[in-house]
Amino acid sequence: MKKITSLALAALLLVLTVIPATATGIIPYDSYIYDFWEDIVLTPAPYVPGRSVTGVSVGAGAFSGPQGMAVGPDGRVYIADTGNDRIVVINAEMTQYVSIIEEFYNDGAADTFRSPFGVAICRDNLLYVADSLNARIVVLDGDAVVEIIDDPQSEMLDPGFVFTPLKVAVDYAGRVYVIARGMFQGIMVFNPDGDFTGFFGTINVQITPWEIFWRMISTRAQINVGRQFIPTEFTGVDVDPDGFLYASNVDPAGEQAVRRLNPSGEDVIRRGENENLGGDLVINPNFSMFSGPSVMVDVVYRGKGIYSLLDSKRGRIFSYDREGNLLYIFGGLGNQAGNFRQPVAIEAFGNQIAVLDALRNEIMVFEETLYGQLINEAVGLRFDGDETMAVEKWRQVLVLNENLEIANIGIGKAYLTAGDNLSAMRYLQMGQDRTFYSVAFKRYRNDVLKENMAWILTSVVVLAIGIPITVSAARRRKKRKEEEEAEWG
Repeated sequence: MKKITSLALAALLLVLTVIPATATGIIPYDSYIYDFWEDIVLTPAPYVPGRSVTGVSVGAGAFSGPQGMAVGPDGRVYIADTGNDRIVVINAEMTQYVSIIEEFYNDGAADTFRSPFGVAICRDNLLYVADSLNARIVVLDGDAVVEIIDDPQSEMLDPGFVFTPLKVAVDYAGRVYVIARGMFQGIMVFNPDGDFTGFFGTINVQITPWEIFWRMISTRAQINVGRQFIPTEFTGVDVDPDGFLYASNVDPAGEQAVRRLNPSGEDVIRRGENENLGGDLVINPNFSMFSGPSVMVDVVYRGKGIYSLLDSKRGRIFSYDREGNLLYIFGGLGNQAGNFRQPVAIEAFGNQIAVLDALRNEIMVFEETLYGQLINEAVGLRFDGDETMAVEKWRQVLVLNENLEIANIGIGKAYLTAGDNLSAMRYLQMGQDRTFYSVAFKRYRNDVLKENMAWILTSVVVLAIGIPITVSAARRRKKRKEEEEAEWG
């Protein structure tokens, strides 16, 4: 687990050398990463605050506690303006609103939302709204209802279950995935016809031997007030183009706060060298709000195997590649422009990352820096199989941050793919990647054996013939010496 005691303000001096100035000239947060030993390493900023988008700035009137955000295939941004019971649609440039959906037609009659919490857009530009207090998913084409998903019926649901959808996502086949309040069994799945078909990706809590023993000797009252061993709750969901589901979740251990679920609901995510996808675990006795693991509230798949998690506890954004390697961390809580107060949703479009803040009632748009751009491009090139170009990008990254282990690992893996095992060993050692270093070492050892096989075999033959002859000659000399000594008495 990652442990932090504090972050140095000196990070500002580091990042200002490689990033453009923001509106205030100061970046209001530290950017960092963890090394192999899980120590913090300050880095240049991968993203900087760009602009703030509010309901007022786009001409739609002030937002009120917005909770959901989605980007459509055409680049339009959809905001679940929860407190105002409406959906606000903003153009791709995020400069003005396109439409405001406050009323829609359901079987010819006017209908409205009650606390819409989450939104999603399918490939056909149908809008899916988690209409929470109306206990339903509303599917809209413009302002006309295409389908209403409500009142799921199944023996798998507890008696008296109240359907309160919070987050929604749709895959390429039209399956609808819903995170519902108080639903610990997993993500609810509905077929394209709106029928509930079961749960997806249930996370079981591991019980330690001590906890099992404690429950054996405890009274029922003690057990009732003690820890409840129920599955972990999901908090955010996104679908990649291949139909894999990325889902963020609550993780009290701070080790895995995201899953990548295949169509069978199995978690196939890769956990990286440190096997930690939980964000921060900060131990700081002086500030209780900064202690404990991260609380991931949303996830976005950004393409090329890259995905980002949003931590509401400290306002951090954690980004990983498809192998589970941590790429960079940035963001923070505070009152300064560019910080968050209550981040609730994250989206990505182009080279920008957008975060919805429910207390500031705004969308904060972050711009990619040269440092972030080079990392993203290197990861993307490796994802596409272009190792040669990826190496060039990683070398440029090392100019900006010579201590970035993932850059050395990226170069090392490229050399490994190219068959230059000695160079691969050197870079993988600098990157502290023991797994691939072992692979490179074994291949290098085999290369050395193959290149010197003729000399090795010759030496073996010479030794096999020469040693017996030498031993025999030595024995004969020893015997003659003993005979001469015996003759001379």
